[in-house]
Amino acid sequence: MAEDFGFAAPPFDAAAALQRLKRELRELGLAEREGVFERRGVAIARAAIDGPSLDAALVRRPQRSGPQWQARMLKSSADVRDFVAECKRRLAGWSDRDE
Repeated sequence: MAEDFGFAAPPFDAAAALQRLKRELRELGLAEREGVFERRGVAIARAAIDGPSLDAALVRRPQRSGPQWQARMLKSSADVRDFVAECKRRLAGWSDRDE
């Protein structure tokens, strides 16, 4: 029997989550330009509000021309945390020669 103790998770606020995501991506050293976050002019991530959720994406590999995006929908704060953690992991794995 699951006990919820009368508490419900707060509803997901996409606008507040987008602001938090932008702040965390800037803390990773990425610069924002028109909704795309870059490192040294190479696109790494993007995010935008899509109704009640966030439409976000990470590149498969950093490249200057035509990045290949891996898109995902962020529908909760946990999804946002996982997206930032994945971005951090990938940034650590990519070296300067990958760009």
